[in-house]
Amino acid sequence: MEEGERDNRTSSTDFVLLGISDVPAHQNLLFLLLLMIYSVTIVGNILIVVLVVADRQLHTPMYFFLGNLSSLETCYSSTILPRLLISFLTGDSTISVHGCMAQLYFFGSFVTTECYLLAAMSCDRYLAICQPLLYTSLMTWKVSIHLAATSWLWGSLLVVVVTFLLSQLQFCGPKAIDHFFCDFTPLLELACSDTRVFTLFSFIFGILDIIFPFLFTLASYVCIIAAILRIPSSAGRQKAFSTCSSHLTLVTIFYGTLFVVYTLPRRAPLRQLNKLFSFFYTILTPLVNPLIYSLRNREVREALRKMLRKALVCTQSSCSFGDRGKRHL
Repeated sequence: MEEGERDNRTSSTDFVLLGISDVPAHQNLLFLLLLMIYSVTIVGNILIVVLVVADRQLHTPMYFFLGNLSSLETCYSSTILPRLLISFLTGDSTISVHGCMAQLYFFGSFVTTECYLLAAMSCDRYLAICQPLLYTSLMTWKVSIHLAATSWLWGSLLVVVVTFLLSQLQFCGPKAIDHFFCDFTPLLELACSDTRVFTLFSFIFGILDIIFPFLFTLASYVCIIAAILRIPSSAGRQKAFSTCSSHLTLVTIFYGTLFVVYTLPRRAPLRQLNKLFSFFYTILTPLVNPLIYSLRNREVREALRKMLRKALVCTQSSCSFGDRGKRHL
């Protein structure tokens, strides 16, 4: 009987996402802003993937990882923003238990994958700057593919355990999630069963998911910066730093906001601040990625110019062909 009651409490009642309805006066403005952010994020990241695939000059490990990162950012933003946009449009802020767990799983797996992809990219930059003579022999295509595939696979597998354990918890009382998406900590606050085992597993997986790749990335950049400072000429230092500045900027933004979100106490006065930082790393980071790499990376800008020139030539050729066809007729 108790088991049946538990199933009813945990599966038949939807969760309510409070974070998307606490600013009713600005719903339309927020909808338009988020729609614009989502559109630019998807178009910008897909454009980078297309450039990396189409331009032979970008067929290097560095841009291979960038293409993977842009693909990830497209998936990453699509786990949160479409549901958020629908909520603003319809005014319905409920989400089913299964939908919440699915969003939690995909969000967590993409965050973990991004942590490991950023670590792989830092490894690539470390070898390029600190071991330039060995770079081509160490960072082969086989190694690059293995690093990227491991990042995706590891991110998918690790979060399965955490999501499964969380889905087994008992949620009772009003299922109001004080957030704009299904995140681990707000969901855990609603559990009325013993969460000690889940907390222990979350701590272990948090070290594997976030802390370990962060420390690896940090160590790589300590070595990179030390190597750059040893370069005698300022022009050489500037050239070496320019090859990793875009990635370093993205790492700083991503980990900076991520650590603030998960270390900031979720007391009532700080919850709005927590949501703000969550907004930065869940929604703005995927938007910033294509902007950083397109504005600060010469090779990406040149590939974009070539693609635009080809598109313009093709358009003009089509117009000229159409005009000649009309004159012939």
